Amino acid sequence: MGALDHISDMFDCSGRSSHSKYKKRKQLQTVEVKVKMDCEGCERKVRRSVEGMKGVSSVDINPKQHKLTVVGYVEPEKVVARVAHRTGKKAELWPYVPYDVVDHPYAPGVYDKKAPAGYVRNTEYVDQRTSQLARASSTEVRYTTAFSDENPQACAIM
Repeated sequence: MGALDHISDMFDCSGRSSHSKYKKRKQLQTVEVKVKMDCEGCERKVRRSVEGMKGVSSVDINPKQHKLTVVGYVEPEKVVARVAHRTGKKAELWPYVPYDVVDHPYAPGVYDKKAPAGYVRNTEYVDQRTSQLARASSTEVRYTTAFSDENPQACAIM
């Protein structure tokens, strides 16, 4: 915004602020969506549902993992809603993260048999009861350290 724009805004009598005519620009982001695709027809249907969206730069589909990747100036919720509406398929944000990122990958709420190889469920989306199961309680810690070789007050039987 230049000096002349600032001065003209100061003496503007219309009652509008200059900020209302400028929209906030969306961030470039990558949106990953899980959509079940069985055949090439499903794949084509999903691709065409998203390619027409305003702000989409590129669309990548991995049918083996049932994964749709959209790059552009879009909102994740709108992409999911559009795919679900246009295709009639259940669509959700990609719920998986790489195996190495999670602290306890075999915890009951994290491990998922349907996840692609090398991936587990994201712990951010797991409800609080399940995340409590992933952490050891104080009694579990006490019993496991009682028989540890590193504990000097460990059981003498071992």
